[in-house]
Amino acid sequence: MNESPLVLLLMIGVGFYFTWIWFADWQTDRAGSGKPLSTFPGTTSASPRAILLAISGALLLLTAETWGEIALGISEQQSDITLLFGLYTLVAAFVEEVIFRGYLVVENRGRRKLLLGIIGASLVFALLHNHLWRWDDEGFALTFTAKGWFSFSAIFLGSLWFYTCRFASWNPRHSLLPCFAAHFAKNAGVLIIKAVQGHVVGLW
Repeated sequence: MNESPLVLLLMIGVGFYFTWIWFADWQTDRAGSGKPLSTFPGTTSASPRAILLAISGALLLLTAETWGEIALGISEQQSDITLLFGLYTLVAAFVEEVIFRGYLVVENRGRRKLLLGIIGASLVFALLHNHLWRWDDEGFALTFTAKGWFSFSAIFLGSLWFYTCRFASWNPRHSLLPCFAAHFAKNAGVLIIKAVQGHVVGLW
């Protein structure tokens, strides 16, 4: 990810725009009338219970990940970020949910294909986070370290949980709201933990 402040501000602005459109559609669904501004998926409502369950599961996974890093002695290997990049991750949570838990699903083709699609998309989601590879001025290289595999696995499990939040029986309308809440809570928790451990360095 390019951490240029201008690029991050642009990405944050784009993320806010698409998030605003999604929530405009969601308000249309709540009103029960009117034409939506877009065709975004999952613009339906969810119960407070579904949202609370989603957040609770995400925070449990983050707690397990944090203690796992400490137990393995790899907590100090995590990357440093700026506060602006941390804000970007909060906005990106909404965009990523629309793309992965919204569009990248195999619906209406049976439960088996849905589950296989979820596993495949979760692998892609985890691979896109550069824990097993790097690409910088020195070129592309694989980084198969203990920290890399651990973080990759944590993101993969997180993705499975976000998909669960969309298709679980306690979210009968398959709303993306629980997914948003879970992903936002996870990323906010990561930002707080990084700040406490001294891995948030500067504003931008």
